[in-house]
Amino acid sequence: MDILTNSFVTRALLAAAILGPLCALLGVFVTARRMSFFSDTISHAALAGVAIGFWLGLSDPGIPLVLFSLLVAAALVWLQERTDLLNDTLMALLLSGSVALGVIILYRLPHYRGELNRYLFGDILAIGPSEVWLALGLMVLVGVGVFWGLTPLTLLTAHEDLAHVCGVPVRRWNYAFVMVLTLTVAVSIRLLGILLVTSLIVIPPAAARNLSRNLRGQIILSVAVGLVASVTGVLASEPLDVPCGPAIVMVSIFMFLVFLAAGIWRRRRPAPLAS
Repeated sequence: MDILTNSFVTRALLAAAILGPLCALLGVFVTARRMSFFSDTISHAALAGVAIGFWLGLSDPGIPLVLFSLLVAAALVWLQERTDLLNDTLMALLLSGSVALGVIILYRLPHYRGELNRYLFGDILAIGPSEVWLALGLMVLVGVGVFWGLTPLTLLTAHEDLAHVCGVPVRRWNYAFVMVLTLTVAVSIRLLGILLVTSLIVIPPAAARNLSRNLRGQIILSVAVGLVASVTGVLASEPLDVPCGPAIVMVSIFMFLVFLAAGIWRRRRPAPLAS
């Protein structure tokens, strides 16, 4: 039987084709702004949201997951503005506190511990139609927002003070970027799981950086890597009998190594002689 005739596989492929490029697109700005640890913090904080959802008796803790992730993101930005603590310190504080809270709640709910694996390691094959539409809507929103505001976002990424001087509403853009990134991480947890979701934000732009000559080139290559890695990982998971999330990550790593080798070869290639 053709793998594409299975509706759950079709939904998984659609979700992968949407969320992979979306994470890769945002990842270009995340890595340039050195916010990789931020996405890791949000993904791990989602564990507490999952635990709260189970504690409330919800069969699908998606809403508490998203709300708690947004709360942690807002708390992080608030603390950044009102304390002198380093960003890494604040992220580690919120990450460890959220994980501890989630573990404590789940320890008191032993009948839900089996469900935890779906969120730790991802379960894209169980994704529903509503989640696919949510991912599609988020991709359209982010895509339009990024390309409409590419200039101010680029200025903000390159130099925040320069962006402020040029009239960019820095605080508003920072809050918007953090909220969109948080929503993307929360939605993508079903694809890769809490432990692996950051890899789809970091690896594609890292691979693209080996060959791209400018920001636009990096965006295009990063989105392409995210798309190919996500879809290939889902397709390869069944014949290889491995989970989809780790398969996607391994394909991403392979593509990074290919791009790295190509970048090294291009830099070492002798320049053509001027005529």
